[in-house]
Amino acid sequence: MTTMTMHYNRPNAFAAKVLNPLMMGLTRLGVSMRGAHVLWTKGRKTGEWRKTPVNPMEWGGERYLIAPRGNTHWARNLQAAPSGRLQVGRRTEDITVEEVPVEQRPVLLRAYLDRWAMETAKQFGVGKDVSEEELADIAPEHPVFRIRG
Repeated sequence: MTTMTMHYNRPNAFAAKVLNPLMMGLTRLGVSMRGAHVLWTKGRKTGEWRKTPVNPMEWGGERYLIAPRGNTHWARNLQAAPSGRLQVGRRTEDITVEEVPVEQRPVLLRAYLDRWAMETAKQFGVGKDVSEEELADIAPEHPVFRIRG
């Protein structure tokens, strides 16, 4: 399933040039801040490996990747080729993913916001106390992937 929206809240220069590289560097050294991982995906056009920091979420006995910034490059890469790698320190895990249907996303978005609202609420464009209706409204704009080991 492919997300229909092209909403993408591009990171500002500070996040792109300082925060994301810092988080990836620490995570690759084995220092995972609040569960952060480095996600490696193959570029949908180049086929070259791309990396970005992500916060995988465990919920209901399964793991998920959620794109707070919307239809990001890593989300589009996974939509094109649903496999990649998750890394913390020297530990790398090959994964496959399946995109979660839009109607199943609101409960997962709520769980993600409950855990990481301080870091990501602005990216979602909603606060932690967002209503169920608002979650349903933004769900099509935020790809969610179930990780399948």
